[in-house]
Amino acid sequence: MTKDGDALAFRRRRETELKHGRVAMLACMGYITPEYFKFPGYCATDLSFADIPNGLAALSKVPGAGWLQIFLFIGTIEKWFYKYDASRAPGDFENGGVLGAPNGSRMVEGPAKTRKLNAELANGRLAMMAIIGMFFQDGLTGSAWGDWALYTDSPLRAFENELGVQAPVGFWDPAGYCKEGTAADFRRRRESELKHGRIAMIATMGYITPEYFKFPGFLAPHLGLEFSQVPNGLAAISKVPSAGIAQWVFFVGLIETGFLKQDASRAPGDFANGGTLGVPNAGGPIENEEARKRKLNSELANGRLAMMAIIGMFFQDGLTGQAWADWSYFHDSPLRG
Repeated sequence: MTKDGDALAFRRRRETELKHGRVAMLACMGYITPEYFKFPGYCATDLSFADIPNGLAALSKVPGAGWLQIFLFIGTIEKWFYKYDASRAPGDFENGGVLGAPNGSRMVEGPAKTRKLNAELANGRLAMMAIIGMFFQDGLTGSAWGDWALYTDSPLRAFENELGVQAPVGFWDPAGYCKEGTAADFRRRRESELKHGRIAMIATMGYITPEYFKFPGFLAPHLGLEFSQVPNGLAAISKVPSAGIAQWVFFVGLIETGFLKQDASRAPGDFANGGTLGVPNAGGPIENEEARKRKLNSELANGRLAMMAIIGMFFQDGLTGQAWADWSYFHDSPLRG
């Protein structure tokens, strides 16, 4: 969003970020506080504060006059008390003091003020994520802070005991690919995940290794091309002769269609010819079931990390012009403004 380098648009977004962050921090506190304290007495006729449930369910208990009061209060704050002033910094209101208290107090300019303003932004961003999580948890489980076990309609229950379901997120499918609960689709995606993760782990090691070691001798004797002359990272692709590319395609095709061929009777990613660490015929299956499960979970976790890592390496290389280059080399960055 900042690619255009528009200072006015950045200021508008910063004002919005601060406002949403502040509202989210208050909302989070409002979600937590009723778990420990509620006002004595009545919110409305025949409705005591103690009778109002926590979380989203409380909305159904607010009478019409209460909603009117909420809108009038927000309108007063928004349009009059904390009114936008273009001559002041984003989120800085004349009537607002420290922590938003309407006393006009001010922080002294200096490193302490900068640190506190940065902390406000960071806490606001965290609160925005937190309150949305609270809303989802409440909406899906039926109560504030409800246990996810109460989400009985979850389509993910079919897969919650599968490999790769690990703390802290458990079964994490934000895009909803497993919503239909089809076992065949899940198996196909697990095979793809394992394959991509294994390739990414090898690719990540292949990106790192040339920084410390390169084979002696020639890569292509007829071209006079030595291994030591091949640059690291993406630039290496332009040095590989066409015969080398053909060898890659042939080798990968041989592995894919012949040697490590998926068998529907075996678990995803489990090949008859593949041994420990994928080495052909290097040892049999792991006998200890707990150790096997732990290592297979580790493979999935490491593969997921490697997929993120290799994409990050590609981006860094592509934008800076060399493998492992400092981001200061990205001269065309629109963020420099």
